Parts: sequence; structure tokens; C-alpha cells
Amino acid sequence: MNNKCELYLISPLDVDGDFPQKLEAALSAKHVAAFQFRVKGKDQHEAARLAAPLQEICVKYDVAFVVNDDVALAKRLGADGVHLGQGDGDVREARQELGKDVQIGVTCHDSRHFALEAGEAGADYVAFGAFYPSSTKDTPYIADLELLRWWSAMLEIPSVAIGGITADNAGPIIEAGADFIAVSGAIWNAKDGPAKAVEAIANRLSKGAEV
Repeated sequence: MNNKCELYLISPLDVDGDFPQKLEAALSAKHVAAFQFRVKGKDQHEAARLAAPLQEICVKYDVAFVVNDDVALAKRLGADGVHLGQGDGDVREARQELGKDVQIGVTCHDSRHFALEAGEAGADYVAFGAFYPSSTKDTPYIADLELLRWWSAMLEIPSVAIGGITADNAGPIIEAGADFIAVSGAIWNAKDGPAKAVEAIANRLSKGAEV
């Protein structure tokens, strides 16, 4: 388990246009551990086109590049990881397809059962949430901090907390034992730009659970 909570960025659905410049600005702050490429409704050829410059930026800054939901695309790109939603693929099958070195994460919502299943299947991390209302996606599942505390005490598989997390509300998440916080809107929609937004959250993470 990580000794500190780290930052896991998730892309907006629209990564065309000037988004590569925004990603470079965010990663230039040098506090990001992983970036998840999350697009919907694109064929694999188009998704690969959009992913290519973003993956290059991640390599430049030594940030893990994770593909959302698509094992075939992750394999095509040689991605560092794939993130599977419930119903989006089997961990064991993904492992067989991608190999032992690729990180596989699983969305577990607010479910201890899903998380234990994912861990048993060989997932490298589990994601819980949403912890707060999110402007990025619908949040039909609400997770509580006790879930993070339980997981942190029970297992060494890292946990990712997701859902409406900002620099202002991250403290309880950190205190509860999350290994990573996943952030999207708080970075890409920030008034002062993504670099300053990353710095603000990274500063909060560096303080741990302090108020």
C-alpha cells in the first residue's frame, strides 16, 4: 500500500482540440501518478488517434497511461493500464490478454462485495465512489468513508476514491486511507488553469489528513 495519497487524473470526454496542451500543463506540475483516457462512443481507430498525443505526454512526464473500459484499445496502445467498470470486462480475461505488467483497476462503486471479487480476480487497484456529487458524470452510487477505512485495514490492494473530490474536501478521503484520489472536473474546469489546480490538490495531499 502507498504511504501517501496520490493524484489520479481522469480525462474529460472531449480530448480533441486544445486538450493535449491542457494535459501537458497539468502534468508539468509534476504531482500526477496516473492519467485515465476516458472517451465514449468512438471507434477504436478514432480513439487511438485521440489517445496518441496524450500517451506521448504521459511518457514524457513518467505518468501511467490508463485506458478506460477497453481492453483491446489498451493492448493496441501498449497502455500501462486498463480500468474496468462493472460489466465492462473480466479481470482474469484482461490479465490474460494484457499480461502481468499491465495495471488493472476495477470500479466497485460502494460495494465491499465487488471490491473483494476484484481483488480475488487479481485487480491491481479498486475504485470506490462517488464520495461527493460530481459534475463529470451521474453518481447513482454514494460511497462512505467507512468503506475506505475498512478496505485500508483489511487489504493491501490500493484504493482509488472518486467523485466530486477537490482540494477543499479531500481531507476526510485522505484520513480514511485512500491511496489515490481521482479528479477530473476540478482540474479541467478550473478558472486558473489545470497546472494551478493540480498544484492546489497536490498541496492538500502533501498535508495528509491535516485540516
